[in-house]
Amino acid sequence: MNALLAASQLYRDRRDAGRQLAARLEELRADQPVVVGLPRGGVPVACEVAEVLDAPLDIMVVRKLGAPFQRELGVGAIAEDGVGVLNARLAQALHLTDAEVDDIVEREEAELERRVRRYRGDRAPLEVDGRLVVLVDDGIATGFTAMAGARALRKRGASRIVLAVPVGPPQVDERLGGEVDEVVCLESPPGFFAVGAYYEHFDQVSDEEVIDLLRPTPSSESRTAPEVDPPRAHGGLDWAQVTHREVAIPSEAGVVLPGDVRLPPGASGLVIFAHGSGSSRLSPRNVQVAAALGAAGFGTLLFDLLGEEEAADRRKVFDIPLLARRLVSATRWAKEDEELTALPIGYFGASTGAAAALCAAADLGGSIGAVVSRGGRPDLAAARLRDVSAPTLLIVGGADRAVIQLNQEAELALACLSKLVIVPGASHLFEEPGALEQVADYAADWFSEHLRTEQASTPR
Repeated sequence: MNALLAASQLYRDRRDAGRQLAARLEELRADQPVVVGLPRGGVPVACEVAEVLDAPLDIMVVRKLGAPFQRELGVGAIAEDGVGVLNARLAQALHLTDAEVDDIVEREEAELERRVRRYRGDRAPLEVDGRLVVLVDDGIATGFTAMAGARALRKRGASRIVLAVPVGPPQVDERLGGEVDEVVCLESPPGFFAVGAYYEHFDQVSDEEVIDLLRPTPSSESRTAPEVDPPRAHGGLDWAQVTHREVAIPSEAGVVLPGDVRLPPGASGLVIFAHGSGSSRLSPRNVQVAAALGAAGFGTLLFDLLGEEEAADRRKVFDIPLLARRLVSATRWAKEDEELTALPIGYFGASTGAAAALCAAADLGGSIGAVVSRGGRPDLAAARLRDVSAPTLLIVGGADRAVIQLNQEAELALACLSKLVIVPGASHLFEEPGALEQVADYAADWFSEHLRTEQASTPR
């Protein structure tokens, strides 16, 4: 397998990434390929590739298989035509039974079929038997969805498959395990962070946009991307200037917690993330918010609240006092780190991690400049809410009614400056198009207002 890698670059949006990717693939035009995008994010990229190669555009619908207690943790993927990929080692490590895996597959198959009907309607997939297929996505993380899509295309008779992506981790070709014939990856940084970190605009793609891009025999006008608005006020960061360190944070009982520190030039503060139950420092949603905060001028620390063996113990996953102590340990570590010591510190907590953040903020008093909660469970920190002095922003999805009430009650219980913001139509995970971007904007504004250098005192 051949992996083609280019120098580091920042893409303005998926269309820009698609145009740059198409320039690398132009030599394939003579082979009359079929371009296939992985929805939803891969379709705008694939549309630009298809335009340059003068090739027909189709999709291959895939679905990640999320762990039952942590949907964002993928244990595999499924694609059309009954094709699937399972990470058996990870499933075993998570103690998933065959019945649990079957339930996950059944749930995602139903959603996959719904999306196939929505995206294609009555149209049949394009014929790929004996043809070159260029399989396109907006980036690769684990590679499971690309692998499932490639297997489905093989099943349909594709003679050669070129996987083309703007960004992916090092050795991305090895991750595909021989599933495709060639990988074209424009960006493969040693400190690969997250797909969204390499885009100026990385809003979620809607079903309607996918459907519009797939309309039969589209005119060149409909294929032409409209100019996007100028970058947001906190955009425009040159990511090549961001320093990245993988760190090890000592904690109680000899447990060492892995973490990732990223600092933009002249960082105005450090935001430490506390992820939700069963998640980790690799949580895609927290990673996306961290990228936006980096663009707003804040350093970020994402770390695992539990050690590898501890994370398998469901009691510890929901042990808020334990998680809060780990957050305090990470904070003290940051205040002793030469590069971070002068930075005021804020917390960003998601789900149960928000409860840990509030408890830790109560323990550390004025050492914490601000707290932001995303879809948080402040009720799990009810006994400590009166002790929180840091200005606290509570962000909840408008469709997450049970959690709205919990946050309303928490706002009344907090004695500090606090504010409750509801994102209309958003669910608990903020999966809806544009929802997580609103969370990031609210968080950036809150930290910009409340994190100041005079708050960078030593935690007691």
